[in-house]
Amino acid sequence: MNYEIIGKTVPTVEVTLNSGESMYTQRGGMAWQTEGIKMTTNARGGVMKSLGRMFAGESMFMSTYTAERDNSKVAFATTVPGEVIPLNLAEIPQGFIIQKGAFLAAQPNVELSVKLTKRFSAGLFGGEGFILQHAAGNGMLFLEVDGDAIVRELQPGEVLKVDTGNVVGFESSVSYEIETVKGLGNIFLGGEGLFLTKLVGPGKVIIQTQNFGDFAGRIVGMVPHNK
Repeated sequence: MNYEIIGKTVPTVEVTLNSGESMYTQRGGMAWQTEGIKMTTNARGGVMKSLGRMFAGESMFMSTYTAERDNSKVAFATTVPGEVIPLNLAEIPQGFIIQKGAFLAAQPNVELSVKLTKRFSAGLFGGEGFILQHAAGNGMLFLEVDGDAIVRELQPGEVLKVDTGNVVGFESSVSYEIETVKGLGNIFLGGEGLFLTKLVGPGKVIIQTQNFGDFAGRIVGMVPHNK
């Protein structure tokens, strides 16, 4: 399997498959394909895993695209302006934790499973949802990022505090919890909300410069309403 990331504003990843090779994505993730690609849709991993994905913000059903001839191409597009981040999970044996909406596509030997946060408050207030996803395997995983992607390699004990919703994913070695913003003035006047996501190393962390959910909410708030 070979791939190429195409485009800058709303990028896609175009994958070249040989006969018998496959990629899967959530429903509606495919942008284009050449002749020689067969599509199948099912509840990948069974009903329980599919329900877990649904609660984690992904579609319950996954679509798999399999090449029936060599050099067949299929492309998967992001939903908003941003970036596509490739991860070779063979190089991350402990797996990678991703937030809802970050999954774009993966090879079949990459498994997605739900992961509960260690503290209920982290999921309830953290902006990523109570259920995250754990991706593991030895294949390629592609993530979609809102805005620009910032990759940090945290050292043991190093702390990074991130605005809620701006975390894309992190290695399983990184601990994740929620910290309350201190000071009533900061809470009510700071505009950042009540909580920050606290990530503690060691391990790789990917954050995004844009939270499209917040951006869309601001746009809606600017639209005048007719009385």
